[in-house]
Amino acid sequence: MNPDAQQLWRAPRWALAVLLALLGMLGPFSIDTYLPAFGGMARSLGATPVQMQQTLSGYLFGFAFMSLFHGALSDSLGRRPVVLWGLAAFTLASLGCALSQSIGQLIFFRTLQGLSTGAGIVVARAVVRDMFEPSQAQRVMSQITIFFGIAPAIAPLIGGWLYVHLGWHSVFGFLTAFGVALWWANYKLLPETLHITQRQPLRVTNLLQGYWQLGLDPRFLLLALASGVPFNGMFLYVLSAPAFLGDILSLEPTQYFWFFVLNIAGIMAGAWLSGRMAGKLAPKQQIRHGFVVMLLSAVVNLGANFLFQPHVAWALLPLALYAFGWAMMVPVVTLLVLDLHPERRGMASSLQSFIGATANGLVAGVIAPLVMHSAIALALASLLMLGLGLLAWLWAHQRWPDIGRNIDHPQA
Repeated sequence: MNPDAQQLWRAPRWALAVLLALLGMLGPFSIDTYLPAFGGMARSLGATPVQMQQTLSGYLFGFAFMSLFHGALSDSLGRRPVVLWGLAAFTLASLGCALSQSIGQLIFFRTLQGLSTGAGIVVARAVVRDMFEPSQAQRVMSQITIFFGIAPAIAPLIGGWLYVHLGWHSVFGFLTAFGVALWWANYKLLPETLHITQRQPLRVTNLLQGYWQLGLDPRFLLLALASGVPFNGMFLYVLSAPAFLGDILSLEPTQYFWFFVLNIAGIMAGAWLSGRMAGKLAPKQQIRHGFVVMLLSAVVNLGANFLFQPHVAWALLPLALYAFGWAMMVPVVTLLVLDLHPERRGMASSLQSFIGATANGLVAGVIAPLVMHSAIALALASLLMLGLGLLAWLWAHQRWPDIGRNIDHPQA
C-alpha cells in the first residue's frame, strides 16, 4: 500500500471506485456495443460469419497478449502513464474501426483495440491495492464490480440504438468519444498511486525474473484459474446471445435486454453482498459461498434443460443466480492474487488478466460456435468451465489451507 494514500485521494471512496470502474467498462463496451450490429456489418462489408467472428477473436487475443505487459509496465513506469497511453491507443483504434471500409481493416483495428483495452482493468486492480488495506480494498473492488456490471446491460442497448438509427460505423464513433472522455477524466483526476520506493527496474532481466517467479508459483496459477475460468460460464451465454435468445428462446431482438438486465442484477447484488461481508467474514468462506451458489445454479440449469423445453419463463433465472455467485467471490479471489507478491501487483494483475482473457478467446473462437445452437450443450459447457475453476480453488485450498483464513491479512 502507498504510504501517502490518504493524501492522494481526498474525495469519497466511491468516487475512485466509479473512475476505476469506468476504466473496466472499456472491455464490455468494446464487445457488447457492437454485437447488435453483427449482421448489418457482415452485409455492409461482404464478410462471412467466420470473418465476423475474427473481429471478436482478434480483439480477445490482442487483449490477452498485451495484458501480459500493462501491469508489468505500470510496476516500473507508474500506474498513471500506462492508463493514459492505453486510453489514447484505444481511442485511435476505435476511430480506425469507425472508418474501416473492409473486413480486413476492421479485424486489424479491432485487434489494436484489444491490445490497448486491458490497460484500464489491469492497472485499476493494482490501483485499488495501492490505495487501500485488505478489507477496504475488498469493499472498493466490490463497488467497482457493481458499477462495472452496468456496462454489459447498457452496451447492447446503446449499440442497437446507434446501429438502427445511424449505422454500424456510429457504434465505433461512440467508442471513440467514450475513449476521449475517459482519457480526459483520468488525466484530470487519477493520481499516481505507485510510490516511488515501490517501483521495479524497467529491465528485461527483471521482467523475466518476475514472470518466472509468478509463473512457477502454483498458488498464483490456481487462484488465477479460480477467478478467471468460472467467468466464462456466464461469458459463453453472452457470446451466444443471438443464437440462445433468438433461436432457442424465440425472443425478438428488442427483448434481449431481459437477459442482460437479469444477469447484471445478479452481478450487482453479488458484488454488493461481497462488500457487505468485507471485514466480517473470512475470504475463504466468501469464496466457498460463491462457488456453492454457482455450482447449484449450473446443475439446476443443466437438469432443467435436459427435462424441459427451454423457455424464457425459467431459462434466464439460473444464469442470473450464477452471476450472483460469481460476483460474490471474484473480488476476494482477485485480492488474494494481488497480495501473493505485493512488490509485483501490476504484473500479477497482468498475468491474471492474461489467463482470463486467453480463456475468453478460446471460448469465443472455439467453444461458443460449437455449442451455441443447443441449450443442453450450452448448459453443459458452462458447468464444465465452472468445474475447472472450482477444482483449481479446491486444490489451492487443500494444499495451502491458510489462504484466505484471516480477514485482515488474507494470505496469513
